Amino acid sequence: MSGHSKWSTIKHKKAAEDAKRSKVFSRIAKAIMVAVQNGDADPEMNSALKLAISQAKKANMPKDNIERAMKKGSGDDGTKIEEITYEGMGPGGAMMIITCATDNTNRALTEVKTALKKNNGKFVPSGSVSFQFDFVGYISIVPKDTETAELIAIEAGAEDVFMEESNLIIITKPANLHSTLKELESETKSVNEARLIYNPTQQVTLSGADKESYDTLFEIIEDLDDVVEIFDNVA
Repeated sequence: MSGHSKWSTIKHKKAAEDAKRSKVFSRIAKAIMVAVQNGDADPEMNSALKLAISQAKKANMPKDNIERAMKKGSGDDGTKIEEITYEGMGPGGAMMIITCATDNTNRALTEVKTALKKNNGKFVPSGSVSFQFDFVGYISIVPKDTETAELIAIEAGAEDVFMEESNLIIITKPANLHSTLKELESETKSVNEARLIYNPTQQVTLSGADKESYDTLFEIIEDLDDVVEIFDNVA
């Protein structure tokens, strides 16, 4: 299937940085909690949880931390983590979709609004920005055999499949993310990523003061405790 150019715009600004940030354990813990809340506590029966635990191990997250997050996700201590998405505008036509996982929605909303307002951004109503993005499942694997894995992905209903260096990238409908990943298990050496993303249909290029201002805004919002990820349309 063609389409590499269409999806080459997908950025992972956080991927390289998160490994250097102390918040990485907190974010993975929230992913584990949400996965348990939304599914089974058995990783073999819950692909989202299985992937979150795999990411935790790759990040050298202590076993006790993983077990604590799973316990919180089951609701044993009364903690409930909610997933929320906010939308914002930044300098130079930058559009932002900000995903959060929090046990206090009022705090998360206030912090995101304040960060935008104080740093040349603007909080906008739901739908104001998201219509400019495609919401899809994104899978990146190292395949055992590329052609076989591609065929399996296509038969599983993938919307796009292409190679990016040594990785096979599969784009799916959101509801098919985990079922497609499961179909690929037999032909996968390792899973790099499997998650839902917002990919912009069009991009903007920032320069000068706008770029500097946006980079500052991005970093400030990214550093908020409840923020999990920021998707934008900035090239």
